Amino acid sequence: MKRYRVAAAVSAALVFLGTAGACTDEPATPTVPRLAVSGSAGTGEGTGDEENPNAVGGDSSAERRAELHAAAQCIRAHGAPRYQDPLLTADGYVYTDDVALRDVEQQQMTAIEAACGELIRAAKFSMRDQGPPPPRLIQAGVKSAQCLRANGLPNVKDPTVDSRFAPGKGFGLDPTGIPAGGKQDPTVRRALEACRSVLDEEAAMSSLGNLGNA
Repeated sequence: MKRYRVAAAVSAALVFLGTAGACTDEPATPTVPRLAVSGSAGTGEGTGDEENPNAVGGDSSAERRAELHAAAQCIRAHGAPRYQDPLLTADGYVYTDDVALRDVEQQQMTAIEAACGELIRAAKFSMRDQGPPPPRLIQAGVKSAQCLRANGLPNVKDPTVDSRFAPGKGFGLDPTGIPAGGKQDPTVRRALEACRSVLDEEAAMSSLGNLGNA
């Protein structure tokens, strides 16, 4: 049966293939791009207020938090039992547990949308998108990119406020920045192994538990 796939972080799983190692001698405190303004999208596709309500700042009220909780309860009850409550920041941005939806069958997703659509709209969020990556997450992603470039992948780009990421997974690797062989390429595997520690830090910084403090 066709499975649902969230659009964020196309190749996020690649960053977890390394096993151990050091990183790079580039600056330890990379420059962090300016945080996206209210209403700008932080996930690449679906830019704009209507396409990505999670990237629209402003409403961080207790009422909205309760609405997000109610929507999440409905999502859990109708096919995604591991789905966590969305994170609502003080600025009104929303971050969601989209990773928990990746293995949900299309039939279950249809049931969720039918049963929970009204609650999701009331809470003004999308199950498929994220708010803009916060400065500390971008900084962690820049450190990872620096490390990968220093270890044989010179085309890896620094993440920005418009880069996609998946909570708990980080930014992942843009396929355009690695050799055609992808994760099977020996250079890619060596780079991931060498940069494992900073990639793990990036992944940890992207977790729902840390995004509110990032």
